[in-house]
Formats: sequence, structure tokens, C-alpha cells
Amino acid sequence: MLDIGDSHVVKHIVVNPGKRLSLQYHNHRSERWTAVSGHGIAEIDGTEHALQLGHTVDIPLKATHRVSCTGDKPLVFIEIQYGELLDENDIIRLSDDYNRV
Repeated sequence: MLDIGDSHVVKHIVVNPGKRLSLQYHNHRSERWTAVSGHGIAEIDGTEHALQLGHTVDIPLKATHRVSCTGDKPLVFIEIQYGELLDENDIIRLSDDYNRV
């Protein structure tokens, strides 16, 4: 966690090569991801977006999303969460490589 406020949370997230985060959505928050190193793919409502240094994607409220690292080095990005409820309980996982569904 880099910063927490009443209406935002800022996180530093690392995805290792060949790995991906769960396919999920949120009922109470939107997110913005900005890549700071590495290469990856952000999947948002079934559409793929390339992520690399400086690329930013916006994830609207209730949009299904996940990110995967496609390079040989970790994908590092900054996640900014905005919304009325910024709580880890607002993660609805649809698919997960780590059996957290």
C-alpha cells in the first residue's frame, strides 16, 4: 500500500512472468492501472489491452478484469482505486489460478 485516503487507495503491484491475477470485478470501486516496468496484458470486459511502461488502463465499476505478465521480467504497475467502499471484501472472483474463488 502506497497511500490510503477516504476516497482512494494506491497500491504497488507486481505480477511475475507467466502469472496472472484473478478474473474479478468490484461493486463499489473503479481502478486505474499504470505500468511502470515489464510487459503484460490487461483484460477488461473481454477486451485485451497491452501494458508496458507508461501505459494506463481504466477499469470501470463492475467491469470484469485481470492482468497477466507476458514478459520475461515482472510486470509492475500502480493501481489507484476510487469509490465509496475501498475494501478487500469488494473483490468478486470469477476465476483464479490460486483457488480463491
